[in-house]
Amino acid sequence: MNKSLSTLAIASIALLAAAGAQAEGVRTERNMSLELANRIATAAVASCQDKGYAVTTTVVDRAGTVRAVMRADNAGPHTVDASRAKAYTSASAKNTTLAMMENAQKNPAAATLVYLPGMLLVGGGVPVKVGNEVIGAVGIGGAPGGHLDEQCAVAAIATVADLLK
Repeated sequence: MNKSLSTLAIASIALLAAAGAQAEGVRTERNMSLELANRIATAAVASCQDKGYAVTTTVVDRAGTVRAVMRADNAGPHTVDASRAKAYTSASAKNTTLAMMENAQKNPAAATLVYLPGMLLVGGGVPVKVGNEVIGAVGIGGAPGGHLDEQCAVAAIATVADLLK
């Protein structure tokens, strides 16, 4: 091999190694857009309203940061904080808050999650996923039971299923 070809080969290997090193340091992640968050929030409030429940819905992104809040007429003031905490908890744990609550009731170690700031282990928080990747969560507060809040959240996510592919 002549000197210029060997120099070119070494330079190519160095460039490939540098590109590989950069790829390890940079991640590409899907996340909750404002448009998607607003669509989910609107659908969740409507789903609960159809059942006669005045609720607040909060949608957060993958980091648990609020993207959208919608409070129905006559929803109690406590529902704002409850919906945010449920959404944050669900996004943080990548699980429904109802499942987390049930697990905490059976497992004393899991029950300590209630002591983490911002966590609320009550039904009504549901992760929003693209495949297996959690891109955010929706939390609902105000229906007469966390399981009913969760039903509205699941129904709302189903309305945007075509966008979550």
